[in-house]
Amino acid sequence: MVGKVNPQLVFVHGIGGLRNAEAEQREWLRALATGARAAKQAELISALTQGWLADVRFADYSDLLTTKGAQGATLGSELDEFEEQVLSGLLEAMVDELAQQFPPETSTGDARVIEQARHHLDALSSGNSAQGVGGFARQIVWVTTTLLQLPGLRQTAQWANGQAFASHLSQVARYLNRKGDKASLGSAIRSRVLEGLDPTRPLVVVSHSLGTVVAYEALHEYEGQVALWVTLGSPLALGGVVLQRLVPRPPSCPEKVGAWHNFWDRNDVVVGRPRLAKWIAPSSKGVKAQTAPVKSGGVWTHTATKYLEHAKVAGPIVEALLP
Repeated sequence: MVGKVNPQLVFVHGIGGLRNAEAEQREWLRALATGARAAKQAELISALTQGWLADVRFADYSDLLTTKGAQGATLGSELDEFEEQVLSGLLEAMVDELAQQFPPETSTGDARVIEQARHHLDALSSGNSAQGVGGFARQIVWVTTTLLQLPGLRQTAQWANGQAFASHLSQVARYLNRKGDKASLGSAIRSRVLEGLDPTRPLVVVSHSLGTVVAYEALHEYEGQVALWVTLGSPLALGGVVLQRLVPRPPSCPEKVGAWHNFWDRNDVVVGRPRLAKWIAPSSKGVKAQTAPVKSGGVWTHTATKYLEHAKVAGPIVEALLP
């Protein structure tokens, strides 16, 4: 008698420092179990957390982005012009999203912080930024340090200071850089995500933040069938920053994906909101992103575990893992 073959479940993380893959896998699974309970699938929690339901892997590529000389802790003068454009564009998009939550006309403390951050960005784009070696980095750190004055970001985000915040955001720019030998970083990251996968077995991919960009390109390379791809807090639809720089182009759902669920929080300043479903074309089989909002507490809602704790997020993932 042939034994049961478990499906594969792969978690793909986003920006940040060095990871403890084993510990983070447990955290993501606990959050998914919380969501499964909320989705009234409590009977599957033990099977999920104990590894009976699926073979789970946390695809950790953090060391590729945080090695010495790769801006693991600080933002120096290593960014090239392309990476500077992407990083400043990403911050502009974040400030725009924050301004929608705290409009200038409200004259609140939060609104004033956001306008101050915009002032620093405007100075950068107008050429009035700090001059000399590292001038761009200093100006960007002024922006991120200003944003960390927002109580929600200061209390719940993962950064101790503006340097770390800017450095981690720059990982998006570095991943997207296709120039010369810098393209090897993105290739190595995608290989890390795909390594060990068996194309003959069912696969469910849960990706977050920068991980959704990595997964988009990796799944275009993957030869096996993907039963479900879930994107959380995705910047894929940030038009001038990410969308136009994806490979392959024009952007479309990876051909091997059977279903794609995208979730965004209205308070998540990193996401492209519902535009993702409109701006990324369906696959030749008609599969496209099915987008749904969730609502978490606090200003900083851009964490994978906050998303996974929602019933509407966890429910489809657990169902896709069932025999």
